[in-house]
Amino acid sequence: MFDGKFRKSVDATTAPVGRWLVRVGFSADWLTASGLVFACATAWAIAVGHHHLAVVLLIATGAHDLFDGPVAKASNRASQRGSYFDSVVDRISDAVLLGGCAYYLTAQHRGQLVLLPIGIMTATFMISYQRSKAESLGLAAKGGLMERAERMVLLGVALLATQIFVPVLWLLLVLTIMTAVGRFWRVWQIAARPEPPVRQRPRRNYQHTGRLRRGPRRTARH
Repeated sequence: MFDGKFRKSVDATTAPVGRWLVRVGFSADWLTASGLVFACATAWAIAVGHHHLAVVLLIATGAHDLFDGPVAKASNRASQRGSYFDSVVDRISDAVLLGGCAYYLTAQHRGQLVLLPIGIMTATFMISYQRSKAESLGLAAKGGLMERAERMVLLGVALLATQIFVPVLWLLLVLTIMTAVGRFWRVWQIAARPEPPVRQRPRRNYQHTGRLRRGPRRTARH
């Protein structure tokens, strides 16, 4: 939802910051890698129960993810390798953060609730996989209620108070599953549409020499 409806306005806001970061010496790959470090720190804070600290670290993690794209554009170094690196690191960050949640629930002797973050992780990876697979087939698969930015915001809400941590995780699970199912249905419907016919270019009549065959040459009569 965020990526689809607010992307242009966000890009307009973050572009000047991206240019400033380039001027002071930051690179997109550096921001992506350091964002993973902050994600690991956030997961540690969640796991040991320092949830208010985890909120601050989660904001820093999101900031790194928000500005690596504008930095790549401002430095004219946007590339397939950078996009691939960013996508892989995002998946690792998601797994690390939800792993911290799972560890916290285990340490609190919540028993089977440890499966809750695992379910969120599974649905999250399905959302990402459906997009990558659909785009490899030439189909659009963006959008949805609970994309990565929305998931990070809702996780931050869960960390605000111990009493709401588990209920908000349940809400996150339900909304993430709904997003995965909705994305599957949209791609399924798009893929069922008949492909437009391919227009064939008119054939030209060529001789064996490869030159265009012309009509009989008229000779001047004397």
